[in-house]
Amino acid sequence: MNRTIIIAEAGVNHNGSMDIAKKLIDAAANAGADYVKFQTFKADRLVSKEAKKAIYQDKNINDGDDSQYNMLKRLELSDSMHHELIDYCNLKEIKFLSSGFDEESIDYLDNLGINIFKIPSGEITNKPYLRHIARKGKDVILSTGMADMKEIGDALAVMYNENLKPEQITVLHCNTEYPTPMEDVNLHAMITIQEAFGVAVGYSDHTKGIEVPIAAVALGATIIEKHFTLDRNLSGPDHTASLEPDELKTMVSAIRNIELAISGDGFKVTSKSEKPNMVIARKSIHVSSDLSAGTVLKPEHISMKRPGDGISPMLLETVLGKTIIHDLTEDHKLSWSDII
Repeated sequence: MNRTIIIAEAGVNHNGSMDIAKKLIDAAANAGADYVKFQTFKADRLVSKEAKKAIYQDKNINDGDDSQYNMLKRLELSDSMHHELIDYCNLKEIKFLSSGFDEESIDYLDNLGINIFKIPSGEITNKPYLRHIARKGKDVILSTGMADMKEIGDALAVMYNENLKPEQITVLHCNTEYPTPMEDVNLHAMITIQEAFGVAVGYSDHTKGIEVPIAAVALGATIIEKHFTLDRNLSGPDHTASLEPDELKTMVSAIRNIELAISGDGFKVTSKSEKPNMVIARKSIHVSSDLSAGTVLKPEHISMKRPGDGISPMLLETVLGKTIIHDLTEDHKLSWSDII
């Protein structure tokens, strides 16, 4: 059975608090996620001081300050916080992951021993950054929010040119509106990406609820990434479009069930679990009235009733015209020893 990698995206939902960050790790581990993912950046390298918040960020924070720089500055994780979070993840037996947003952050994560680089959607057109990651030679997860097929192909070409192999890359279909309207999900684009580029695919979800990532697994997603928070009512850019802990746990459980449901070989056979029901649910040929010995069976003499451990109704034509060799009572389940 193929196991879907589930990344619980804490992102910046820690609000700069180590206490909240650890509680997010607790929630992700309790839900059964494979990874809990944060974000590694320095605001000074990520955004200019003139950059404005996205509309959804401004709406979700609503603090009267439209500066993206000021928002991100408050959400940076320090070196000591990274080490403390990694140690706490090890304690809770969940893997730590973080998205680096620039070359220096990638080097930092590399030095921390992170073995997968997660490329956020906004960096898919950042050629120097893509080249820098590819040169590390580690596995890559590429989010594709806002991108079209050409941009995805261009990003892959940059990494392939640095000798990264297709089998090292998983491309996540994604929409970067928070929350994503259902009509904009376009989930079949995930399959289109897989067919066009011959890479493993997954889905990074920003819809409300858990239905879409579950559907993505049924369609073949190998990785699911989903934002989560301790409380959607907290102030911050991503809380509103995030799952709360109980919802995250429900999503993980549902995905594991879907994995089992699609793990068969595709051949339609009677399953072990349903075999006992065959006798109960199927029917056999019965006699519809009292019949005397010597009666030649006609359609009006028989009926199809449960249980199904007698002569199958599929053999009706074989039974018709046979002669009863002893008296039978109504509802008797016909057997081959009753007729000649």
